[in-house]
Amino acid sequence: MDGSLGFNTFEKQDKILVGMSGGVDSSVTVRILQEQGFSVQGAVIRFSDAHDGAVEQAQAAAKALCVPLHIIDAKEDFEREVVVPFCESYCDGRTPNPCIVCNPLVKFRLLARKADELGCSFLATGHYARVEQCPDGFYRLCAPESAARDQTYMLYRLPQDILARLVLPLGEFEKEDVREIARDIELPCAGAPDSMEICFIPDGDYAGFIRQRGYTPKAGRFLGPRGEDLGPHAGVDHYTVGQRKGLGIAAGRPLFVKAILPDGNIQLAESGEEYSSRLTLSDIATPDGKPLPDGEYRVKVRSAAQAVKCRFAGGMPGSGRGVVTFPEPVRAPAPGQSAVFYRGGIVLGGGFIETAE
Repeated sequence: MDGSLGFNTFEKQDKILVGMSGGVDSSVTVRILQEQGFSVQGAVIRFSDAHDGAVEQAQAAAKALCVPLHIIDAKEDFEREVVVPFCESYCDGRTPNPCIVCNPLVKFRLLARKADELGCSFLATGHYARVEQCPDGFYRLCAPESAARDQTYMLYRLPQDILARLVLPLGEFEKEDVREIARDIELPCAGAPDSMEICFIPDGDYAGFIRQRGYTPKAGRFLGPRGEDLGPHAGVDHYTVGQRKGLGIAAGRPLFVKAILPDGNIQLAESGEEYSSRLTLSDIATPDGKPLPDGEYRVKVRSAAQAVKCRFAGGMPGSGRGVVTFPEPVRAPAPGQSAVFYRGGIVLGGGFIETAE
């Protein structure tokens, strides 16, 4: 490649604000939008002290791409909306997904506010997804070209006012294509590995992070498949439904976490018993703000899962609750995670898993 991506340019330069992290995805997003004719500015969000490195990387990327970069301080909002609920959920025996909460309540809300201040009509990020306006006039998330990189699950709670101005260029690319663009234009982040951990806990020690903040997670016992007492566990913050490794017990056979009980005890099960055929959901959100209609869908119960067939039935009108049933049981859906509904690759809504049966 010669650095020109071959996109058509606009006669009028629309102003767009790109959320930058210093990584290859957001950096190449900037480059693509420049080639498309947008007048690009960047913004990096400092969510916590753990993000100082990301701020520095974003500054290096912005310099290489010749775009102005704005630093947004989000520590108070992030602490209130993401970190505290994350800790409290783990202490309650749930498995939260902080990105799903952060995206609508912190990240995109602050990006939109900064875009308004700068007079930018559009927002963009380096997520692998697409936004399309459907025949009913509403904007909805759609699956990207790269099924392996699909990030629609993480974005399903974005409201209509964000989706209507959101540009996601990487929805048309495979990851290796993005890296090739980065190498061709000699971005400093071209070879940087993908981040795999929660951004505010870079060492991956969730339990240590929670306890350092003064929380005391529930204690209890391991209960075997027949209810037998297998000894004390290390605290509910160390475990999640479906977990097999790191249990610290010698049962003589592989056991999985089937459920974290309200009293702090942890129910274990043998392989094959960690499947569920019915979920209850709460706080269901849809991109058009309307109740999710009853019916047949495909649903993901975790970000890396395949979408599988299901039937959804809503609860009382206005309750934001519902029930999901599966013709074929799914493995280890975890309370605190989300169930996200699709038809034809379009996200139609989702909610938080309350119980699995």
